[in-house]
Amino acid sequence: MNFADSEVVGSILTGVGYVLCEAVEEADFVLINTCAIRDNAEQRVRHRVRELRAMQNRHANLRVGILGCMAERLQSRLMAEEDNVSFVCGPDAYRRLPDLLRQVREGQKAAEVELSTTETYADIEPVRLASNGISAYISIMRGCQNYCTYCVVPYTRGRERSRDPQTIVAEARTLFERGYREVTLLGQNVNSYRCGEVGFPELMAMVAELDPRLRVRFATSHPKDLSDELLQVMAQHENICRCIHLPVQSGSNRMLKAMNRKYTVEWYLDRVEAIRRAMPDCSITTDVIAGFCGETEEDHRQTLELFRKVRYDYAYMFKYSEREGTYAQRHLPDDIADEEKTRRLNEIIALQGEIALENNRQEVGREYEVLVEGESHRSKERLFGRNSQNKVLVFDKGDAVPGTYRRVRVDDCTAATLLGTLVG
Repeated sequence: MNFADSEVVGSILTGVGYVLCEAVEEADFVLINTCAIRDNAEQRVRHRVRELRAMQNRHANLRVGILGCMAERLQSRLMAEEDNVSFVCGPDAYRRLPDLLRQVREGQKAAEVELSTTETYADIEPVRLASNGISAYISIMRGCQNYCTYCVVPYTRGRERSRDPQTIVAEARTLFERGYREVTLLGQNVNSYRCGEVGFPELMAMVAELDPRLRVRFATSHPKDLSDELLQVMAQHENICRCIHLPVQSGSNRMLKAMNRKYTVEWYLDRVEAIRRAMPDCSITTDVIAGFCGETEEDHRQTLELFRKVRYDYAYMFKYSEREGTYAQRHLPDDIADEEKTRRLNEIIALQGEIALENNRQEVGREYEVLVEGESHRSKERLFGRNSQNKVLVFDKGDAVPGTYRRVRVDDCTAATLLGTLVG
């Protein structure tokens, strides 16, 4: 989401004469787009700001600005705490950036953090920053109003609002005409998308029907809103990728209630079964939090058991990080010791590693259509790409080139990667 927002910012600023620099040392302005969902993310931003202070000592005209959720959460406090930050701009105020930068050039400090109920940036064509020319993000909605008790996003990105579907389809069409072969539709909760009579299943069909050579992905789904209608649309369109990210957060109903997730483990498992009925070859990935407020050893055990039942292909796994202003921070004690959170997290990571390796071993001998993305990081003689299930395949170059679809047979694997041979 932040990557897509940075492309909007790039468009706004290049549109008024600013030029993107190849290196930080060449810049007059450094804009850091931030996430506030975990404390670790914010600490990395602060570390980067302090690194830039030394550069500012050598380059008197260099100004640093903070964009996005961290700017929205801390607002002008951030400029007081990090005195080399000249301006902050929240995620709904990017159109104001040219004026903010003008104020900074005149020697002022500036802040714009007002949230909007209508801003979607639908009319702005993003600048594709560091694009590979093959895959691109399309933001289809902004904000969230689920108010999970641990999450700061509703407070930093505001309420849900959806883009007009025709602007989304037009952006996807333009990308395809420029040679892109994959788009990912983005939203904090994409399957609650709605604009007039068009819901998320209808939107997915509209984008998929542009051309069968255009792959369509989406992120992220909320389990409570994953409908049978969406699964039917996915099953009917081969170019809608067979991969669903379905964050569970916990395998304990008690914890899910404390998190205000609005579903039960039973509901979640029903959605998993519905996915597998509609698309037996669909991969499922997830997010999980270890050590949320009041989590017992039994709650943790239930999470491990859920992982064994679902057998995720991939998981984003984190220990709970208290965020200022959330319901949990105000009302639920962060009562799990950090070393206990770490132990539980490590158990989840170890189990998921075993499951991912077992899943990948079952892929050996199968053939997949792979969208070739580029050279392997480890060898210039090999290429990599992803299949519909979003699994990375690495294979010898042969005559394959990035941006094309090729058939690859899986010969071997690790827990994270499939290793194969070009067969067509």
